[in-house]
Amino acid sequence: MSAPTYYAATAGPRPARAPLRETIDAEVCIVGAGFAGLATAMGLLERGQKDVVLLDARQVGFGASGRNGGFVFGGYSLDCADLVAHLGPERAKAMYTLTRRAVALIRQRIARHRIACEAVEGGALLANWFDDDELLRRQQRLMREHFDVDWRFVDKRELDERWVRSARYSAALLEPDAFHFHPLEFALGEAAAIESMGGRIFESSPVTSVASQQGAMQVATAGGQVRARHVVITGGGYLAGLVPSLERAILPIATYVMATEPLGERLAALIPSRAAIYDTRFAFDYYRRLDDTRLLWGGRISVRERGADDIARFLKQDMLKVFPSLHDAEVAFAWGGMMSYARHKMPQVGRLDGGAHKGLWYGLGFGGHGVAPTTAVGELLAAAIAEGEPIPEGFARYGLPRTFRPLGLAAAQATYSWMQLKDALRERR
Repeated sequence: MSAPTYYAATAGPRPARAPLRETIDAEVCIVGAGFAGLATAMGLLERGQKDVVLLDARQVGFGASGRNGGFVFGGYSLDCADLVAHLGPERAKAMYTLTRRAVALIRQRIARHRIACEAVEGGALLANWFDDDELLRRQQRLMREHFDVDWRFVDKRELDERWVRSARYSAALLEPDAFHFHPLEFALGEAAAIESMGGRIFESSPVTSVASQQGAMQVATAGGQVRARHVVITGGGYLAGLVPSLERAILPIATYVMATEPLGERLAALIPSRAAIYDTRFAFDYYRRLDDTRLLWGGRISVRERGADDIARFLKQDMLKVFPSLHDAEVAFAWGGMMSYARHKMPQVGRLDGGAHKGLWYGLGFGGHGVAPTTAVGELLAAAIAEGEPIPEGFARYGLPRTFRPLGLAAAQATYSWMQLKDALRERR
């Protein structure tokens, strides 16, 4: 089994980007060249903002942005029913609409910048793990009544004929506006677009400190420094030791993905559609067909990273619960990565208003549902910096509550294990 991620192995050559080795000036310095940082830079440059610099400790898309399942659809990690309960129907709809617009914007940027990222317009299929159609009907009504979104009901017969063939599922809902892609290729395409518009990206440039001095923010790396009017932190699960008020508000959580060997026609026989598929459990699987006939499969979370052999073993066990006929399929790639969770499961976006880092912007905590929300947050940050637009009030409802690590990590793992048990008990009933 190969050690790199499938995405890194198939993304092709990338340009060599030098580390920062001098002191430079910029209007905006963004720390973290993942989806959130890239989207913020894109939004700023598209609004005519100049002198935009991105710094990354590793490479563009190294973290969660280059390791995820590649699903592009609306919503947040927080369940939509909870969003309505927290914010009320009107504000919840406005918040959800931000992610729908982000999905459309991602499509536009792929087309505008000719980003080759294996985008597949297959929709997203929510497959029911339990034999209870009312579970899907409730979700369908919720999306229609509160978000003006029509998720189509797919009965068992149509599911088997057109979408996915597994005895595990009883029915499904189809979200037709969703699609999926190669996330690392998209990130690299965005980076190339940023540079074509005049933005500067420095890799292998871990930030060691951020401080306010003489009316400007000073961002120091091991080899250089950026003096900027605005600084944006988008480090996510890889933020460590830089801004304590942000770090203590997130939980770095590991998640896991694998890709099989090419399966040829066997895969199309099991999954005749090109939908991105996930299921109705709290601890759900997610998977999709790749262009080279591999099956990409993801799932589970943990508070610690795992080795490739362990990941391959337990994800294959999960796969065989859905597709037992793939018992002889080899796992070719298996990997993990860190994502950032907030206690409330919503993105954290805004500007610090006190302390040593007053005036610092941030966009964090996407919690495993980040492709569209990172773009939405990037747009909000770009509009706030370039045009003075306020961050929507809905995000202020969530804020930066402390996670109380390491106790918070233990609590997150215990909660996940408890929800897995509840899934299992429901399945038995």
